[in-house]
Amino acid sequence: MTWTIIVLSLLALVLLSFWVSWRASRLDRLHNRVEAARTALDLALVRRSSAASELASSGVLDPATSLLLADAVRRARQAKEAERDLAESDLTRALRATVGEPGFREELAGNVGAAELVDELEAAAHQVFIARKFYNDVAGRTIDARRRPLALILRLWGSALQPEFFDMDDALVEGDHRG
Repeated sequence: MTWTIIVLSLLALVLLSFWVSWRASRLDRLHNRVEAARTALDLALVRRSSAASELASSGVLDPATSLLLADAVRRARQAKEAERDLAESDLTRALRATVGEPGFREELAGNVGAAELVDELEAAAHQVFIARKFYNDVAGRTIDARRRPLALILRLWGSALQPEFFDMDDALVEGDHRG
């Protein structure tokens, strides 16, 4: 009888250890996915600011609009991490004021190079939208996993920082609320 209790206790301990190990490795994988998603978001933001910078320096826009757009790009690129979402939202508003104007596309009808710049900018802006949605989704799942009782009690996340959501205005056209 004593051996049975000892064997069952050891078996329960081994199963508990496997379960805790599985939860810890899942949390680790989630944190790795957050880092990868954040890198993809950062790359998409850089691509968008590069496309906006090219448009601002192309000579297609009037000088005042070019200056405002170039300044918004500079502020987005130089923003510290804590202010980045605000600076990127400002860049979106500057882009919306430029590209989102009614008739903007028609003005570029004869200029193939300018139309290509705007197409590239719109593609980059759409990629930012997708990357931000994906990052926020993964960050939310990671935060939920960290809030589980087992993870809280045993601090299964180790030294990994809790991810933060990246909220920004990313609609190039007024009223375009894709998510």
